[in-house]
Amino acid sequence: MLDELQGQLKNEKVRLGPEAVPDLYEQGYFGRPRGKGLELSLVEAAYLLDRSRIKVSREGKELDFKAFFQAASSLEKGFEFRYVVYKDLRERGYYVQPGRPDFRVYPRGGHPGKSPAEFYVLVISERMPLPLKEIIEPVRVAAQIRKKLMLAIVDEESDITFYEARDKAMSGKMADQEPGGLATLLEDRVVLWDAEASRRLHEHGFYGKPVGERLQLSLVESAYLLEKGLIQLQDRSGEPLDQSGFLSKARQIESDFDLKFKVYRDLRERKLVVKTGFKFGTHFRVYKQVGSLQKVPHSEYLVHTVAEDHIFLPPVLSRAVRLAHSVRKQMVFAYPDGDVHYLEIKRLKP
Repeated sequence: MLDELQGQLKNEKVRLGPEAVPDLYEQGYFGRPRGKGLELSLVEAAYLLDRSRIKVSREGKELDFKAFFQAASSLEKGFEFRYVVYKDLRERGYYVQPGRPDFRVYPRGGHPGKSPAEFYVLVISERMPLPLKEIIEPVRVAAQIRKKLMLAIVDEESDITFYEARDKAMSGKMADQEPGGLATLLEDRVVLWDAEASRRLHEHGFYGKPVGERLQLSLVESAYLLEKGLIQLQDRSGEPLDQSGFLSKARQIESDFDLKFKVYRDLRERKLVVKTGFKFGTHFRVYKQVGSLQKVPHSEYLVHTVAEDHIFLPPVLSRAVRLAHSVRKQMVFAYPDGDVHYLEIKRLKP
């Protein structure tokens, strides 16, 4: 350790002299050269201070690790979470530099100046509500410059779970639907009475659930088939129901019906098969293709619909992703932003 590597804490940065550049930046890619010296972020300085590679003073008083950590925590909101993630990634052998949203991580064997960063990292506390918009923007920025977005969620014991968040292109291989017939809206579902029409819709589009020779349809399935002109609807008194009348009744039964139906329609238009995801705690389970009802494949996706202003709670997000992984499916969140967009979140093992 060189005694000359003295740093000064000023305005949320630690500044060192020119002798730090070859020792810290050129060998370990810590900080950024500024003028003739080197400028470190607070997490970089804490990491190096803990390893006795630098000394830090503030207003002429030298700070030990405890004093520096407390000062940094008061200067930078979320500092302690970022430090835990920075330290973990560095100790895994990655070069890490501060950047938006929190860090840039370079692939193993790569470093600044040699290769582009592989991940942008967003650090989150398990107690920190996470608005959907705060994921969407970094995902889009990362995709535009061919990077990946890593979510690093720090729990109350400072363990870290890493996720990748990315836009998902959804597409399937199903053929066009077969026509149905006359159906009736009962209390909260629709029954298609004709046996042959029920068989066609179920076999060719995997719609509904056969109950005897009749097909029971969900509200979103019924709205889609009615919109396509593939079924006709009536209420229990035999009065015809047009699309507007049915949608009005469906909204009374299901408060988030419009949002679910928008996503359901979009998925079906993308040639995917969409079924309820209730048993998995999501809105839909989604298949790329169902060829034979005698051998229905496992669905590829779990899709949960969220509003554009949705706020994730990290424990809830963690449960959803873990469940999807345990049943060999991809966890996808669908949200409206003009059109419907899809956000896949999956576990990462750096």
